[in-house]
This record gives sequence, structure tokens and C-alpha cells, in this order.
Amino acid sequence: MLRVLFICTGNTCRSPMAKAIFAKKSEEYGIKCIFSSAALGFCSDSGVSQNAVKVCNEINLDISTHKPRIIREHDLDVCNVFVVMTQSHAQTLMSIGVPQNKIYVLGGGIPDPYGSDLVTYRRCRKSIEEAIDVFCRLLMEKYPEITSCETSPEMTSGEKNYDISG
Repeated sequence: MLRVLFICTGNTCRSPMAKAIFAKKSEEYGIKCIFSSAALGFCSDSGVSQNAVKVCNEINLDISTHKPRIIREHDLDVCNVFVVMTQSHAQTLMSIGVPQNKIYVLGGGIPDPYGSDLVTYRRCRKSIEEAIDVFCRLLMEKYPEITSCETSPEMTSGEKNYDISG
């Protein structure tokens, strides 16, 4: 089964929003996968950004209980697709051994809204929504066998090696 990990710097804004939006969109598209999110850098104990919670609530998505976590070696072993928010995240993953063909830069790059106002967070959410639509269509095109969706905080070993590159 396809395992997708959404990654940003702190797992408090972009990747939790992307995970929640993907949960909704993957259900609409009928995509079967396991997915989660993680931080590539510093991981805050303070929880998800309140502005991220607010802008997700505006589209009926609740990320208020999300607990930021840092990427683990286990994630590197079992995930088939790493959806990152910047080219810098992609470079970091490649530097620790993740093959480039398993990395997808969402929307060509999503700027970090951390510490910004609601308008900036709404712009970020909108960019993520549009990019997730593109990502879902790409998955459906490349892997037509994917047909329903579930979420998991823990991922287990994969059976298939998925290649997300063009």
C-alpha cells in the first residue's frame, strides 16, 4: 500500500494542513493510502499553529489535536512518497539517503506562514489545496490501483516501491 509522508520544517503549519487537506481530497478522489506528517527540523512542544487551526476550520477541517513530531528513521524506511514544502526540504532528504524519485515538492514550493497573520495563512492553505489537487491527480494517473483512503500515525513496511518522479 502507498505510504505518503507530508513534511515541513516544524510540523506545526504546512504539513498538518497538507495532511488534513489530503485526507479530504484523497477520499473525494478515492485514493487508497496511508499517510502522516512530520517535521524535518525543529519540532515544537507547543502544538499546531493556532492560525493553521483557524484557517483549516474555515474549510471544515479540524487539526486542533495534531501533535507535531519529527521525522524518524522508521519513516525513511517505510514511506514510498515524501511530500515536502520546499526544495530545501527535498535537498535535506536526499542528503540523508532518500532517493529523489520518492520526493515530491508540493506546488513547486509552499512558503512558510509561521508567525504570520491569518491572510498569509489563508493564502498558504489555498496554495496547499490547489497543489494537493494536482498531487491527487498525479497519484491517480501513475497508480490507478489506488482506490480508498486511511490515516495512520505509525507506518509499517511497504510492499511496493512507488516512483513519484515524472
